[in-house]
Amino acid sequence: MREEEKKPTSTIRRILKQRWALSAIYIASAAIILAAAFLLQNSFDDSAKDGKEESAETGKNYGEPSVEVNSNLETIKMPVADADKSVIKKQFYDVNADEKAQEEALVFYNNRYEQNKGIDIAMEDGKSFDVKASLSGNVTKVQDDALLGNLVEVEHEDGVVTRYQSVKDIKVAVGDKVKQGQAIATAGKSQINDEAGVHVHFEIRKDNIALNPLDFVDKQASAIQSATEAEADKEETPAVEGSEADKETPAVEGSEADKEETPAVEGSEADKEETPAVEGSEADKEETPAVDETDESTDLESGTDEEGSVPGEDTTEESDSLKDSLNQSN
Repeated sequence: MREEEKKPTSTIRRILKQRWALSAIYIASAAIILAAAFLLQNSFDDSAKDGKEESAETGKNYGEPSVEVNSNLETIKMPVADADKSVIKKQFYDVNADEKAQEEALVFYNNRYEQNKGIDIAMEDGKSFDVKASLSGNVTKVQDDALLGNLVEVEHEDGVVTRYQSVKDIKVAVGDKVKQGQAIATAGKSQINDEAGVHVHFEIRKDNIALNPLDFVDKQASAIQSATEAEADKEETPAVEGSEADKETPAVEGSEADKEETPAVEGSEADKEETPAVEGSEADKEETPAVDETDESTDLESGTDEEGSVPGEDTTEESDSLKDSLNQSN
């Protein structure tokens, strides 16, 4: 039994005593280690590949113009380098302004008056100047237009667009990304507002609705969104105001006026007051000639008077009494 238990041990020892045994063990161990390293390397490569695919998916639109993410945090600036030396040739047409201000904000061209959708800015000395980007954004439109004096549009977040008209020597193209304060063109002239001379027509639009730029200068771009939301809330309540107006109701006033005037009713009252037919009937009742004649005629026909006596009988009795008196006297 002891000899049988010692046989495996002696076999392993005998193998280890061979010259090639240690080399084989080292080679096998190295193979196992290399295989494990290879598997780990493949796993790392797969994870790196997945990360690259995600980054490629995220940046697949790289190279396309993107809107400045922090543009809402920027403060809106005048589109000139030195605002202190600038003058406003024509103001924005405000529907809530007084009549004189609205008249001054009209643009006259080709025998027509147009409302000024922005402000026309010029220098005090009347010289040309660089037109600066009021906000960071992407150039979406560059147009040559002799009437407007050429046009550049820059798009920002939340549907906000700044427009620069009456410019020349345009320095940007569609798709360019501009920074706030970057020169995009030079002030020029336009046919539609030739009296302004060398100037730039500056507009701020929200969802294609023109806003007064002076209301937002030196304010953050987010103020535009807040202001438009407030205006939208005011415009959404015309029904309530209309209902109050309906309570005053010109129609009701008209109905009250109709009640006061009431030509038909007054005519009926006048008819009641005049009532020729009724008055005539009352007069007929007072006079009643037909009734009297009828009564008299009936009395005559019947041969009696009002007391019911018969005239013929009275005369007969009187003649008989006369005869008696004559006979007695004889």
